[in-house]
Amino acid sequence: MAGGTWIRVAVLCLTFSAICAFAQPSIHQDDRLEGAYTFERNGWTYVHLQGTPDQIGYQHGYLLASQIEDAYHVFKLQDEHSTQRDWAFYRNAAKTILWPHIDPEYQQELSGIAEGVQAKGIHLDVWDIVAVNGTMELSDYYVPWLNKQQHAQNPPKLNAPGNCSAFVATGSYTKDGKIVIAHNNWTSYAEGSRWTIMFDIQPAKGHRIIMDGVPGMITSNDDFGVSDAGIMLSETTISQFEGWNSDGSPTFMRSRKALQYADSIDDVVATMRTGNNGGYANDWLIGDRKTGEVAYLELGLKNTPLWRTKDGYFVSSNFARDPKLIKEETDGFKYDDLSTSPNARRVRWEQEMASHKGNIDATTAEQFLADHEDSFLKKQQADQHSLCGHVDTVKEGIPQWDWAPYYPGGAVQGKVTTSDMAEQMSLIAHAGHPCGEDFLAAPFLTAHPEYLWMKPILRDMKSGPWTTFKAGEKQNQE
Repeated sequence: MAGGTWIRVAVLCLTFSAICAFAQPSIHQDDRLEGAYTFERNGWTYVHLQGTPDQIGYQHGYLLASQIEDAYHVFKLQDEHSTQRDWAFYRNAAKTILWPHIDPEYQQELSGIAEGVQAKGIHLDVWDIVAVNGTMELSDYYVPWLNKQQHAQNPPKLNAPGNCSAFVATGSYTKDGKIVIAHNNWTSYAEGSRWTIMFDIQPAKGHRIIMDGVPGMITSNDDFGVSDAGIMLSETTISQFEGWNSDGSPTFMRSRKALQYADSIDDVVATMRTGNNGGYANDWLIGDRKTGEVAYLELGLKNTPLWRTKDGYFVSSNFARDPKLIKEETDGFKYDDLSTSPNARRVRWEQEMASHKGNIDATTAEQFLADHEDSFLKKQQADQHSLCGHVDTVKEGIPQWDWAPYYPGGAVQGKVTTSDMAEQMSLIAHAGHPCGEDFLAAPFLTAHPEYLWMKPILRDMKSGPWTTFKAGEKQNQE
């Protein structure tokens, strides 16, 4: 009897242990996750990453795995639709065109993202991750160049996009004489509803960074960020730009490298010019809180002029300002056509700078990004001409970017920082239209069935409040 009892007890204990083991969630033990964390606030996902490139990448991929998979489906569908090239093409371009020109540090980080995603059971590899990072340079710059090289028959019409509105001001233009910089991201609402990651990156080498971004991307890609070296960075793309150099390094890598390693405006400029591939050609707005100086780098492929000042401002809304660049590197961009979105917004920026001279601060910057004044029609109207763009309301679309009538795109979020905030590694961000209006996908698709191809990726883009974020903060901090 006693022996039988002990046998029954042992069996019961083993059974109970097995049940408990089955009930416990699996705990991922990879040491590379140490110190990393994430939380949600007001429409944003804040993620803290730290360590070596491999650690940062793995943390990124593991913590944001489902969001990375979701973003991948967005860019895959959009790129295949617009360029008529399948995803295998993009994976091959990532491997053969981009990867050989990526610094080893960032190759390790990209590989780490893929490994982290795979640890969550998601079947994406490093070439998918690189292609997502290079989505804009490949689809909007490399493919048009390649179509010409291959004399493609009846290729789709592809113009370099004109995404974003931004300004930087200093000296007599701001309330405290220090730098104020602000930016709203213009893109498709499918992308914009995902462009809500707040990255706090503390690398083993280089400077700490706080920046907005997309799941899976190693740089902001609308390129708004602050480093602990006092560098404040933003940009807007150059409309109708043409140019590509397959022997250059990806813009997404150079922009991350500039923010991580630059100690001065000169450093930023040198990094962006070195190995320039012409992809994702931008007007870069740069501030250095240590000196109070601001700069404007117009980064074409052949032409890269630079302006700088310690008392003044620069505005940017997808227009090229250098006549030589316009003539040599754009497909007929017209600086004097004030009916176009880039130029109408340029006029509005100039009006705002003039009327608020001496009073520009973070609050006025938020108001600028929410502005609905149409400078061309001279009335309040949320459309392609307003700083807070709503192209889904516009029959004309934006032909300069191949945005068709009622294209579901416009200003999808906003960011602001100042010298004093940058010293604290802090910025203010707004998810969704900075004006506060929501975009609802279902009624839009009902009204515009021509965009039903976007149904798998187009979702509601709710507008959240302006929210302050700081490097190193935790979920319970406000």
